[in-house]
Amino acid sequence: MKPKPFFVGYFPIPKALRMFLLCAALFVVTLMAAMGFVMGAVQDDPGPGAYRFDYGRQTVTGVVELTPYPLLHVTQGNDRIKAGDTLMMSAGGKAGVDARAVSLDGQMAQVSGVVLERGSLNMLQLRGGRNGMQAAKGTSRAPAPVDEGRWKLTGEICDGKCVAGSMRPGRGLAHKACANLCLLGGVPPVFVSSQPVLDSEFLLITGPDNTPLPPAAYDAVAQFISVEGHITRRGSLLVFAIDTDTLELVQ
Repeated sequence: MKPKPFFVGYFPIPKALRMFLLCAALFVVTLMAAMGFVMGAVQDDPGPGAYRFDYGRQTVTGVVELTPYPLLHVTQGNDRIKAGDTLMMSAGGKAGVDARAVSLDGQMAQVSGVVLERGSLNMLQLRGGRNGMQAAKGTSRAPAPVDEGRWKLTGEICDGKCVAGSMRPGRGLAHKACANLCLLGGVPPVFVSSQPVLDSEFLLITGPDNTPLPPAAYDAVAQFISVEGHITRRGSLLVFAIDTDTLELVQ
């Protein structure tokens, strides 16, 4: 009887097994590629958020307001950022701009940086030092806040920088640790509502009475929650001051 071919690692592959091994290898490669495609296809679309380097460096002037997170109410804009827009601001890395903004609260400032954009959510990542933020000539006032009443919303607390496009998807449990580090560093927190609220799904989120986001809310970051609070319109931005006692995880 003719002996059956047998593979031994340190011997040449028997001719009778070469075709089988070639087909098996092609099958495994094709299967892995198909699995990778399916796994990617079933994931949520991370959305169009991104650094808009294609816009170039943006330099605008406006009034700084602490809410307590620094906002810029633009008074002198450009082709991309219009007068009347309200911008959240961050620094490079996982850091905010509180230290630079606090002395300019209520005053005119010129800011310069790169835009992060996701839908109606805009943030300006400032350049370092005086080139990023400096006092400007002139006087103006921040727009008067408009009371929009008390609301109960469902959605997710995110850091405004990553969800605007610094990282993708920038939300969800996989992003929880990064989001908390960004928030601890002073990046403004954003509530992403499951349904549009007053024509916006992104709201700057704070504690009551213009206080920073309470530590009790950090455990709920990047999870689907419901929470009650008061909404105030500040310029073109909605600010959601939450009551953490009403915060609940939604299954």
